[in-house]
Amino acid sequence: MKWKLPILAALLITAQSSMAQLKFGVKAGVNISKIDGKSFKDEFGYGYLLGGFANIGLGGKLSIQPEVLLSQSQNKVDNDFNAIYQNAFADASSGNVKLNYLSIPILLDYKLNKLISLQAGPQFSVLINKDKTALQNGQNAFDNGDLSLVAGPSIHLGGINITGRYGIGLNNINDIDDKDKWKSQAIQLSLGLRF
Repeated sequence: MKWKLPILAALLITAQSSMAQLKFGVKAGVNISKIDGKSFKDEFGYGYLLGGFANIGLGGKLSIQPEVLLSQSQNKVDNDFNAIYQNAFADASSGNVKLNYLSIPILLDYKLNKLISLQAGPQFSVLINKDKTALQNGQNAFDNGDLSLVAGPSIHLGGINITGRYGIGLNNINDIDDKDKWKSQAIQLSLGLRF
């Protein structure tokens, strides 16, 4: 019995210190994006992003920040898009393509000081299928989604985070055919609240 009390105390102290390094929050902002490819115009469009994050301290200046985000990408198609990809997107006839994504970035967070940290890591995204649940859409992110690298600074002002990120797609997101390769790019600006 005597040896159980120190082990229980050590477990409680470890659990308390790890909980002190775990923070949650929500964020919202703007997603400025474009798709590189012959079928799309070389210009950025504006959409939204919103979601939540957790920041898990690893000790010292490092932490891991997984996030779950809903983001919208607005893209303008080139003049010959409809001739090549008839009926590929319902809204392409207007010259615009609106894509809604479920994105899961997993970021390494390095604190330069109390105010600024740098974040970088992979982001898995999947187009949201309205016929599936959020959990089913999330599982598809790891099977057939868009893989990107994202990086940027985050400014911490008390419980408020201001984040800027640049993301570049690594794989071809055109799953219609092999006529044209499409790769995503995005600049994300967001305001977050940490609890």
